[in-house]
Amino acid sequence: MAFLADALSRVKPSATIAVSQKARELKAKGRDVIGLGAGEPDFDTPDNIKAAAVDAINRGETKYTPVSGIPELRKAIAAKFKRENDLDYDWQQTIVGTGGKQILFNAFMATLNAGDEVVIPAPYWVSYPEMVAICGGTPVFVSTTIENDFKLQPADLEAAITPKTKWLIFNSPSNPSGAAYSEAELKAITEVLKRHPQVWVLTDDMYEHLTYGDFKFTTPAQIEPELKDRTLTMNGVSKAYAMTGWRIGYAAGPLELIKAMDMIQGQQTSGACSIAQWAAVEALNGTQDFIPENKEIFRGRRDLVVSMLNQASGIKCPTPEGAFYVYPSCAGCIGKTAPSGKVIETDEDFVTELLESEGVAVVHGSAFGLGPNFRISYATSEQQLEEACKRIQRFCAALR
Repeated sequence: MAFLADALSRVKPSATIAVSQKARELKAKGRDVIGLGAGEPDFDTPDNIKAAAVDAINRGETKYTPVSGIPELRKAIAAKFKRENDLDYDWQQTIVGTGGKQILFNAFMATLNAGDEVVIPAPYWVSYPEMVAICGGTPVFVSTTIENDFKLQPADLEAAITPKTKWLIFNSPSNPSGAAYSEAELKAITEVLKRHPQVWVLTDDMYEHLTYGDFKFTTPAQIEPELKDRTLTMNGVSKAYAMTGWRIGYAAGPLELIKAMDMIQGQQTSGACSIAQWAAVEALNGTQDFIPENKEIFRGRRDLVVSMLNQASGIKCPTPEGAFYVYPSCAGCIGKTAPSGKVIETDEDFVTELLESEGVAVVHGSAFGLGPNFRISYATSEQQLEEACKRIQRFCAALR
């Protein structure tokens, strides 16, 4: 009898976590490494949010909370959805988890049976297919193209749906590509879903507030109210409010699903950290003035990175509408030989040689289901980004 569960054989470690760990190990050995693998804002949590956490501690808000979250936070979540997304949810249709990951995981755990299919556009966040596999479902990948800005095309979605399809995972703006869907593009996707009433939508809106220029964010249930009763709209405070370590994600959806997720969470972790929840209340209800300021900083970083990468030999980098990632193609470098003598046969070879040769840590695109590409997080200083891009240019120029 095997000791470890069979499910583990279907799951791979997180490539993004692995890259960050590798960068830390090399730095500990004295290497000059610029880590561009982590999807984490480099800004500090705003002072008003930190003060709310301190106040909660001083008030003694240090006990267990209800599994689905404190009522104050759940009401703030319902108010946020109404205010920003024109979505009407009763506060009891919301749930709070220990990060967005737990929300997603619990939704799959509550709904997937063996053989159920989940459509996942590629490139995708590395955890989506692994969560589906752990919960017994079958990931069904739909590739996008750089020519279509890495956006799911309605015809491709239609072709991927079968009678076994239970969910579509929809992430806009996207990790890893930064692609964000316009209202018209999203409407075309929802028209397909209307024809398939067995398919639910799990929409990951974590990067909602990080869009640039004149882009207007919308979410599927907002575009097509007919889908609301089969949509779980997930979000969190980690990216827009620079609260990654506070570990608060949330969602709203049909009450039956929320109750099922609550039951699973009750046997898993129970409620999220009480102090973090009170901080999240302030994040959602308090001033939002810093969001446009941070967005403008990110936009400048994006423009810098896109410009410099497109000056690197063999690299093609589109300009994304949102998040804080770029997803350049390194197809022009495949088949060339690195200074070490290694032939670059894959995007994983490319990022490995880049790290060894120039000390720049990025994530290979095949980890996100689509290559030959690589992901750069520009959630770090312009000085670091400029130096990293110079090193990438130098590395690409040295390929033969």
